Amino acid sequence: MRTGFSRLAPLFFVLGTWVGAAGATAASPSPALLKAKQEAEAKGFIFETSHDDMVAKAKKEGKLRVLSSMDAAVLSPMVDLLKRKYPFIDVHAEEVSGSEAQQRLLLELKAGAATNWDATEASEDWYNEYPPYLKKFDILGMAEQGVLAINPRMVDPNNRNIVSMSSTLYSVAYNRKLLSPDKAPNSWEDFLKPEFKGRKFIADIRPFGMAALVPLMGEEWVRDYAKKIAAQQPIWVRGQSRGLTAIAAGEYFLSKLAYWHSCMGAAAKDPTGSLVCKVISPTPARLANTDAVLKTAASPYSALLWLEAAASREGQKIIDDYYPLKSNLFGQGKTAEAIKGLKVSVIDFGSLQKLRQWMDMIVAAYGFPKAQK
Repeated sequence: MRTGFSRLAPLFFVLGTWVGAAGATAASPSPALLKAKQEAEAKGFIFETSHDDMVAKAKKEGKLRVLSSMDAAVLSPMVDLLKRKYPFIDVHAEEVSGSEAQQRLLLELKAGAATNWDATEASEDWYNEYPPYLKKFDILGMAEQGVLAINPRMVDPNNRNIVSMSSTLYSVAYNRKLLSPDKAPNSWEDFLKPEFKGRKFIADIRPFGMAALVPLMGEEWVRDYAKKIAAQQPIWVRGQSRGLTAIAAGEYFLSKLAYWHSCMGAAAKDPTGSLVCKVISPTPARLANTDAVLKTAASPYSALLWLEAAASREGQKIIDDYYPLKSNLFGQGKTAEAIKGLKVSVIDFGSLQKLRQWMDMIVAAYGFPKAQK
C-alpha cells in the first residue's frame, strides 16, 4: 500500500472491467466464503454470506435515512435508483455540505446525538476520527467474495467498512481570450515562470490539489514547490466557484489546480466559450464521498444496499450524468475512462489519513496566506 512518503513509480491506470457477483444466496456458502466470514468475525466484523439475506433484513427495516455530501442533484436520482431496486425501502437522503456542517456532525456523533441517520460520509477532513462511530461491516470482504456488488478497490482496505463513491481530479483553468493556448502552462513548473509572477494566477489557500501531488512527487518536492508558488505572489482565494466564474468573465485569466468537474461544468455554461480546462501531467486526484454505515443505524442493511447501489454501474452513471467527471476513478464511469493511460497522483485510502498533515505542511510553506478575494 502506498504511504505517500516516498517518491513512487508513475501511476498509470488501465481501465478494466470488474463485475461483482452479488450472487451469494441462501444456498450453502462455499468454503472460501465461510473462511472469509470466520476471519472477519475473529476481528470483530459483521460478515454476511448471502445477498438475499441482506435484502430480507432490509425489508424488515423498511426505511433508510442518509446524510451525504454528494450534490443534491445526484441524491434525488440515486434515491430513485434504490427505490427501483428495492421498492419496500422508504428512502430519505439529505445533503450535508461544507466543512463546518461536517465537523458539527462529527461532534454530534461523539456526543451520541446523531442517532437519526443510517449512513453518512466519513469526511476527509476528519477521516481518522470516524471509524469508532461506524458499524463494523466487512464491506471489503463481502465485496471480494461477491456478496456485495462493489469493486473492492472502492473500499478502504484498512477500515474495511468505508466506500468511496466518487473522486476529484484537478486541472488548470484559463481564459483563452486573455491567455493564448500556446502560452498556457503545460507543467506545474510552468507556473514558476517570470511571466506568471505578481498576481497573475489564482491559488486556493485550501490546498487539496497540491496535497494530491504528494503520493507521486513526495513531501520534499511539494513543500519546495509550494514555497516557490508563494514567491510568485498569486491571488489567494478560498474555494473555486467564484474564481472560475471570474476567469470566464475575464476578471482573471488563469487558475492553478481547479477542480476538473467544476471547471468543465462552468465551461459548459460559459456563453463566451472562453473558459478552458486543461489537464497537466501528473494529474492530481483524490478519492471523495467516502461513505459508511453508522454504528447507531436503525436500518444498517438498507444502508448497505444504498452503498452498493451508489457504487454500481448505474449509480456511477448517475454521478456522471448529474456531476460530470466526478465518478470514482476505480469504478465503471467516465472518470475511469478519462484518466486511462494518464500519469495520476492519487490521494487514496492509504494517504487520506495523511491529507490534513500534508495540507498543513503546504499552508505553512505558503506562509499562511489569507484569501484576498
